[in-house]
Amino acid sequence: MAQAHVWTGRVLQPEALAVLEGLATVSISSVGERNDWYAEAATADAIMVTGQTFVTGEVMDRIGPRLRIIARTGIGVDRIDLEAATRRGIMVVNTPDGPTESTAEHTIALLLNLCKRVMSGDRILRSGRPFPSLSDLTPGFEVCGAVLGLVGLGRIGSRVAAIAQVLGMKVMAFDPFVAPERARMLGVELVPSLAELLPRAQVDTGTLRLMPRGSYLINVARGALIDEVALLDALRSGHLAGTALDVYDPEPPMTNHPLFTLPNTICTPHIGSHTAASVLRMQVMACEQIASAIRGERPTNLVNAQVWRASAGAQVLGEASATGDINGGDDGSAAMDGKVCSGLL
Repeated sequence: MAQAHVWTGRVLQPEALAVLEGLATVSISSVGERNDWYAEAATADAIMVTGQTFVTGEVMDRIGPRLRIIARTGIGVDRIDLEAATRRGIMVVNTPDGPTESTAEHTIALLLNLCKRVMSGDRILRSGRPFPSLSDLTPGFEVCGAVLGLVGLGRIGSRVAAIAQVLGMKVMAFDPFVAPERARMLGVELVPSLAELLPRAQVDTGTLRLMPRGSYLINVARGALIDEVALLDALRSGHLAGTALDVYDPEPPMTNHPLFTLPNTICTPHIGSHTAASVLRMQVMACEQIASAIRGERPTNLVNAQVWRASAGAQVLGEASATGDINGGDDGSAAMDGKVCSGLL
């Protein structure tokens, strides 16, 4: 049987390519993911994309009927139309364990830079102004003994909690999907609601007016979680002492965004997971997911599991991709012309 074809928008590390050796041929885009790359991927059984790339149903159709798997190097799949992929019998996989360490470290870096006013001091010296008197500066904030409130205690949140505790912070979290036993094991106080968490947090990754005056807010998750207009108001009024952001809504943000001009903000261009080690992990993990599908095995990080049940896991990237047909599964779901009839879970 002919090898599968994998298209990717970026050069893969040798360790990632080794995962697909003997299973697939890999083609690297000559135009990148921000241009018209769809013709390049027209013969692909699998594509590998970053979180910046939109993959709509129209894009899937432009690529063509051979496409059977979309691999996302990272966690979020909000720019991939999962319902459209499921209808077309296309598996969507991600690499949720890949960016954990890098994103957690970036969160702590933003936290310390913000509270210790590293960036604001740097800006003063770079502006050409005289070396300031300490009496002219707003004092920094010691995180040791402070309360860190986490909205979410998953992979990244748990790692942030561990690092923050080493710094001497008390960590609280709101996450309705985490068992109390898990929180206790992490040494984190689990609270039942945001309304209870936020008034007690001096440094937070969540919402605004419920937080004590003078608090700091950090967002490395999704830009849409924060109302940017409300955030600007809170910063200008002094309700928040500062904010650090790595994500925006929309993204990329406008170049003259008012958040970039305030002295009590730190803004980075969605680089939380962008370290050499993290990029390598995510590439290898994405290739492992693709390799599993090629071998007819269920990928461990399959986002739209209903596609697997509908196909009964039968040669998803092999003989089935040659015809574009997917047979009904044992669960009673069925498909016609390569499109799954039942909806997304």
